[in-house]
Amino acid sequence: MFVKKRLTKVFQSSPEIPFDDSSKIILFSDCHRGDNSWADDFADNQALLFHALNYYYQSGYTYIEIGDGDELWKNKSFEIVRQAHSHIFWLLKKFHDENRFYLIYGNHNNQIKNQNYVVKKLYKFLDDRTDEIKSLLDSIETHEGLVLKHSKTGYKIFLVHGHQGDVWNDYLWWFSQFMVRHVWRHLQLLGINDITSPAQNNTKRKKIEKWLTNWVQDNDQMLIAGHTHRPRFPGRNEASYFNAGSCVHPRCITGIEIENGEIGLIKWSIEPNEEGALYVKRNILAGPRKL
Repeated sequence: MFVKKRLTKVFQSSPEIPFDDSSKIILFSDCHRGDNSWADDFADNQALLFHALNYYYQSGYTYIEIGDGDELWKNKSFEIVRQAHSHIFWLLKKFHDENRFYLIYGNHNNQIKNQNYVVKKLYKFLDDRTDEIKSLLDSIETHEGLVLKHSKTGYKIFLVHGHQGDVWNDYLWWFSQFMVRHVWRHLQLLGINDITSPAQNNTKRKKIEKWLTNWVQDNDQMLIAGHTHRPRFPGRNEASYFNAGSCVHPRCITGIEIENGEIGLIKWSIEPNEEGALYVKRNILAGPRKL
């Protein structure tokens, strides 16, 4: 009940973004950019995301990050994250400067729902090389959800992280953050998983997927989320609940592309060619199919 009410409230209050069949949109979720230490789950895949984002930038896509882009539960300082992955933020700035970047917050970076925090941390940064204050994501707005609305058909796609209504990750997020930052971060070295995370708890993941699917069925509304880290591309006769997956899979990242009025689930990974040389490869996992 709590999940349905929370999702409905976010859906009804989310800004609408017009799009049409000429639009190109890429959605990634759950990058969990950290401090580039042993506890940074994103570190191994940072080159993959950089290559993929550069491809999408050069190809004219709009980038929508649908939650948990930065790991602000493990890391108290956003500045440490920005410095550790400055090359990623350099690309995000390029998207943002051309009005091609939208930012949705999740549970692991819900600090950015506070506008004062956004102004202080995301608008500008101190360049260590020149000791100058420079623009980063100046004037960016953050959202709990967004709605893509087709300019001709009026068809809507609800974008949300997907943690809404979950007790540990929504209502008691402050306790979960404390546990992740001061307990699970250190136990991670011993191979002990965070039991509050749906990405590491299969029972919890299935429960959240059921909640999201039920909301889609009850509202007859297409939804794209993240949070569970499990990519999903439903069949034609299934509820229209899609999931972008994450950027912290072992050896790959997954996302969702919208182009030519079609949607597809994609994977970027490092593969060997016939000579054994490694290269970055884009694979289509499902689709594309008409929205």
